[in-house]
Amino acid sequence: MSSVKEKKPSPGPAAAVDFEQGQTQLGTVHDVHDLTLLGYKPELQRNRSMFTLLFQSLAIAAIPYGFGGPLISAIYGGGQLPMFLGWIVVLVLAECIALSLSELASRYPTSAGPYYWSFQLAGPRFRALLSFVTGWTWLVGNWTITLSVNFGFASMAAAAAALYAPDFAADLAPWQLLLVFYAICLLTFFLAAFGNRILPLVDTACAAFTAISIVVVCVCLSVKAAAGRHDPGYTLGHYDTSLSGWNGFSFWIGILPSAYTFSAIGMISSMAEECGDPTVKLPNAISLCVPVGGIAGLFFIIPLCATLPALPEILEAPVGQALPYVFGRVMGTPAGGLALTVLVLVITLFCSISITVAASRCTWAFARDGAIPLARLWSRVDARHGTPVWALALVTLVEMVLGLVNLGSSSAFLAFVSVGVISLAVSYGIPVAISLLHARREVNVAPWSLGPRLGPAINLVALAWIAFEVVLFSMPTALPVSEVSMNYAIVVFFGFMALSALWYAVYARKVYKGPPESDGLTVDPPPSSSP
Repeated sequence: MSSVKEKKPSPGPAAAVDFEQGQTQLGTVHDVHDLTLLGYKPELQRNRSMFTLLFQSLAIAAIPYGFGGPLISAIYGGGQLPMFLGWIVVLVLAECIALSLSELASRYPTSAGPYYWSFQLAGPRFRALLSFVTGWTWLVGNWTITLSVNFGFASMAAAAAALYAPDFAADLAPWQLLLVFYAICLLTFFLAAFGNRILPLVDTACAAFTAISIVVVCVCLSVKAAAGRHDPGYTLGHYDTSLSGWNGFSFWIGILPSAYTFSAIGMISSMAEECGDPTVKLPNAISLCVPVGGIAGLFFIIPLCATLPALPEILEAPVGQALPYVFGRVMGTPAGGLALTVLVLVITLFCSISITVAASRCTWAFARDGAIPLARLWSRVDARHGTPVWALALVTLVEMVLGLVNLGSSSAFLAFVSVGVISLAVSYGIPVAISLLHARREVNVAPWSLGPRLGPAINLVALAWIAFEVVLFSMPTALPVSEVSMNYAIVVFFGFMALSALWYAVYARKVYKGPPESDGLTVDPPPSSSP
């Protein structure tokens, strides 16, 4: 790597501590110095710790919603075995991705995330193009996974209402569901735009509320079990291969909810410039999310497996939302099912806020490097609130526009869920693959590193899982395939990529030269804090 060039000017030590009369902390002198080495100046409030970053990542995973929202796929996939064993398998594979991303985040801790890593790791000939491709894939992943959470929130709310009015979901017009979705988008926008100072507290509250909710669900399902209680062998090993039409491959269809839950583990890399000492705290948060969330998830999944009603009945759940239906059946009354669903809806609201914040930081960072149309607008930071409000507005606008697709085709819209997972996975895989091709020479000297022996093995497992995820999330859930059940994810994904390629050919290639070049941050001791 060559030395840093064209660095943006570093603010002095006073600017590093005080912003807007001391109301917003931009970090210590060390933080400012490190960010300057990476080519940027501090603009965002450093009000997050390792724990609040971890809580935000857990809020994004939102285990009761992340697993429960797409639960219908696990039912098609065979029921209890892919739900339980699939969760364990995904934990191991997702942790390999998390560890691989943690090294890169430690070496280059900026909000630019994967596209910055690709630029710094690649050779000089293709680095700008690779960075642009990674960046747009990363951006599309952030937008569509956020869209999937907010629309899933609206769908689960409709399914909750159907517990009391079974005909409600059948009579619900697409435009009515769209209005609920729009209300959620606008609510999360205002909370994320103007509540930045309390967002770390919100993430902490989410972690506490999620833990309490999982315990409540565990106890209630285990005690009531109105639909029947299964023995341990059935609870952990029942496997019905007849529902999806995929026969023995059904198991992999059944792990889709688990894979979706941890698909966004890398999104908090965009929060790097809002955390003190991010070279260690950020990778710690990324690497801890999967094991902490995985253990908590078992207390949610096992009681669910032990009390599930008959699988074919669950497939008829209103709005394709299995969880509220299961809660209603297991609790024995609509009121009991609604009470547990409300807990999940509150967790989903927390998730909507946290994931919208992360998506806005990704958007702001990519605009800061001039890669998005009207970049100067989207890269502005509101001085009063310390947030990229315009980037938040763009994320919200994109969600609301894409939401219109549901008016024409619900199956095409549902492809956005898979597109989010595919795009994020590809954006993770590109820098990891580049790092491996260059013998990991950059991450081996990162402050947080897996080392030259363990690191390559974990990177290879991560890349293999990413490749399989791309295939898995492109497949229809059930056979035979019709126009309604067809998975259009790969078509939508390549559509987004075609638009970004057109933008690059028409304009971006003339102005986008990549993010600032940097040697990254190593284990060398920090500079003196004296002025």
